[in-house]
Amino acid sequence: MLNYKAIEIFTSEGARCRNKPVADVVIDYIRNLKIAARCIVTRGIAGCDESGEVATRKLEILSYNLPIRIYIILPAAETDRVLADLNDLITEGIVALHGLQVIGHKARNAFFPRQLMVRDVMTPRPKSVSTLSPLSDAARLLLSSIFTGLPVVNEKNRPVGIITQGDLIQKGGLPLRLGLLAETDPDHLESILKTLAARNAEAVMTTPAITIEEDRPLFDAVDLMLSKDVKRLPVVDRNGQLTGMLSRLDIFQTVMREAPDWNSFRAQNIEVKNLRTVMDILRRDTWTVSPESPIDEVIQVIDRNDIQRVAVVDADGRLLGLISDRDLLHYFKHQQKGIWGLFFKAKSAARENVCAGDLQQCLAATKAAAVMNTDLITVEEGMLIEDAIALMTRESLKRLPVVDGAGRFKGMISRDSLLRTGFGRGV
Repeated sequence: MLNYKAIEIFTSEGARCRNKPVADVVIDYIRNLKIAARCIVTRGIAGCDESGEVATRKLEILSYNLPIRIYIILPAAETDRVLADLNDLITEGIVALHGLQVIGHKARNAFFPRQLMVRDVMTPRPKSVSTLSPLSDAARLLLSSIFTGLPVVNEKNRPVGIITQGDLIQKGGLPLRLGLLAETDPDHLESILKTLAARNAEAVMTTPAITIEEDRPLFDAVDLMLSKDVKRLPVVDRNGQLTGMLSRLDIFQTVMREAPDWNSFRAQNIEVKNLRTVMDILRRDTWTVSPESPIDEVIQVIDRNDIQRVAVVDADGRLLGLISDRDLLHYFKHQQKGIWGLFFKAKSAARENVCAGDLQQCLAATKAAAVMNTDLITVEEGMLIEDAIALMTRESLKRLPVVDGAGRFKGMISRDSLLRTGFGRGV
């Protein structure tokens, strides 16, 4: 048996708090506490109160101010927390408390509340470019943004396409991903932007734009993102005009804000169904190298497998560090022009021996241990995906290495795998 409490509130339809019906205020209050509580509101068909007023549905009687009963069930340990402010919310009525012996409490995890709409989550008033805008304008906007996609609109502000980092690289001639481009010297950056200015957005955008209306449920938007395999959606009003952008980051921030502490629920002997862990979404085909691997071999691994980072592990499989293209650029910054050649579009430079000579000798002589980033944020396989989402969102991470209890590297998780598994789809 579980020790629970029941809080009953007897009030009326006319009772108000903060210019809202008391029942609505209480529901919001309980929901925002994110505790293992359930709240039920029922309306009576007739009644009277201590003032002598009669409430009824009958047309011939004076009052229609029907009685309201709010019933809250919660673990006894949470009672003081709930009562701390609850009584002040009840402007008219009676608050009662009594004990309950609960046989069992079962809950089901939801990625986020079903009542949320796209407009509640989207980033409003997004930056955009027109079909005739030069690509340099699109690149500058993306360089100054945390997002890697930009809506393209027509003269009526209706989305007709999207320009992504991939479009700029594959069709626009951008030599590097935006995160690396932002770190190059200003002269080199301006030279690249000048080249991009020769073409306009319409020439390289992905079209047609896959959009979602702002008054659609958020669940519909996530389903659309997964089925169309896109990272972001332009949001439109009823006239089809751009009003926002919905990205995976927006959704993860919502999950982080709305999700309760499922671990605390389980600690209270509450059976929570549909909880998933990092182990369920782990990508195990992540490439690894040893700390003694020459950097030229590391670059070949990155090049051949079209990845942005490799894990450095010791002989027992313990994770020592990660090496990304950014780590390489920082380490060899004094030879930036040569090292840049290794990461140009299609990553063909290494195969064409662009960096022959002193740089090539340096790459062969430098070991992975010297370049790897050891300041890592890792998670263990048993972490709940909601907790992983919160961590990745707070730290602005797109990928996260996973280790076991002994620190052995098990793989990586990504934003895409988190979204798919959290929403109830397989990876």
